[in-house]
Amino acid sequence: MAAVSLRLGDLVWGKLGRYPPWPGKIVNPPKDLKKPRGKKCFFVKFFGTEDHAWIKVEQLKPYHAHKEEMIKINKGKRFQQAVDAVEEFLRRAKGKDQTSSHTSADDKNRRNSSEERSRPNSGDEKRKLSLSEGKVKKNMGEGKKRVTSGSAERGTKCSLKRAQEQSPRKRGRPPKDEKDLTIPESSTVKGMMAGPMATFKWQPTASEPVKDADPHFHHFLLSQTEKPAVCYQAITKKLKICEEETGSTSIQAADSTAVNGSITPTDKKIGFLGLGLMGSGIVSNLLKMGHTVTVWNRTAEKEGARLGRTPAEVVSTCDITFACVSDPKAAKDLVLGPSGVLQGIRPGKCYVDMSTVDADTVTELAQVIVSRGGRFLEAPVSGNQQLSNDGMLVILAAGDRGLYEDCSSCFQAMGKTSFFLGEVGNAAKMMLIVNMVQGSFMATIAEGLTLAQVTGQSQQTLLDILNQGQLASIFLDQKCQNILQGNFKPDFYLKYIQKDLRLAIALGDAVNHPTPMAAAANEVYKRAKALDQSDNDMSAVYRAYIH
Repeated sequence: MAAVSLRLGDLVWGKLGRYPPWPGKIVNPPKDLKKPRGKKCFFVKFFGTEDHAWIKVEQLKPYHAHKEEMIKINKGKRFQQAVDAVEEFLRRAKGKDQTSSHTSADDKNRRNSSEERSRPNSGDEKRKLSLSEGKVKKNMGEGKKRVTSGSAERGTKCSLKRAQEQSPRKRGRPPKDEKDLTIPESSTVKGMMAGPMATFKWQPTASEPVKDADPHFHHFLLSQTEKPAVCYQAITKKLKICEEETGSTSIQAADSTAVNGSITPTDKKIGFLGLGLMGSGIVSNLLKMGHTVTVWNRTAEKEGARLGRTPAEVVSTCDITFACVSDPKAAKDLVLGPSGVLQGIRPGKCYVDMSTVDADTVTELAQVIVSRGGRFLEAPVSGNQQLSNDGMLVILAAGDRGLYEDCSSCFQAMGKTSFFLGEVGNAAKMMLIVNMVQGSFMATIAEGLTLAQVTGQSQQTLLDILNQGQLASIFLDQKCQNILQGNFKPDFYLKYIQKDLRLAIALGDAVNHPTPMAAAANEVYKRAKALDQSDNDMSAVYRAYIH
């Protein structure tokens, strides 16, 4: 297949790492975003997401030429939504073009008609000339001047009127409501013929300089990292600060098309300890956003990230180190154990614990970190593996407010919303309450489905009814689907939700507050663990009711 020249405005298939090609459009990058050195690439905005990325030219192919073969090999729901977004974009652009062509034709017809009406026939013209000849000869002075001046004025007004009809605005600049319809199509794309997918290769093509800005896709930076990370889902969002009546401050997600907006990664060196279900997705999004990340994990290295030999080494070489581990014991061991975090802490070093633990544990860790001159922030996250991969976690932070602000670009990369809750311990308490509600709800869902089954009712019909009512939610639908399909691949480990229920009950006991619902749910999860369901998804609590 011959090489194809691509340019600003072209629709393309862009390939990121080992992930399938995705439809996008070549656009201008934000002004403050530098092009990667030594690589021929274009800045691409992907349809169906808010993702942007620098893509090498050899990883780009024309959209129209390869549309059919791409659709054949990609059947995912999100992929189809992206293709639908492209087609809608094309339909709107076509509609605009047709409207413009009709308007131009009408203008031309009006001009021709006007010229015909104003053009005298030959007989009339000769008679008028004959009659006016004498008058002109008789009045060569002032009369002639008046006629000439009047004709010039009328001619000028006519020209201006026609110009206004033809060009109501500056050429090439669409009005605000038509900006998103602009779609310059390269002639080299239209004539391309696609080959069979089995021989499809991503090869380099010649690039042309990008000249004009594209106003439709002025969103935010997705990635400037050279190495591919995992999980290229939508993660871009802009955050705004809102003061609450309680006096605490929360950071909440704003529309990603807000003004003044690319997210700039911090220039601080980032460390990350623990690459489990949540940590892996978080690191991927940090890398995609352009952060420099050094990781440590007991079992695996993260693609695109540097590898630290010990937690102490990571902390000593990084400015801010995040950690996300399973429970209070693991959190303490990570900080206080051999070659642990504490050994790498020096004045000014920052430690952010994202684990879901109890308030006493996080308070103890904060004290030892601060005693060495370090800065501490707790920041447990609400969500699951999918939300972690998508960069859509909810972050609950407490502790050092300055450190919280220093983590701004990191929190924007990994989450859709973050809340600052004040002093250390508050985030741990809030996180346990959130997970207590979630765990209890999951147990109730399982109980309802099993009761429907034993009373001869359709479980699918029960789900359909729930999805049409006030309880409808993504969580409800996903967990019920897990149960109906018998698929308990972990998205949130059952053993961890049981741990959170246990800690929430202890939190209630500490303040003499009853938690009977959580206590009942906890017993069901304990039974599920006894049935060897610990490493399955929390929805596997269903099996505690059928055994």
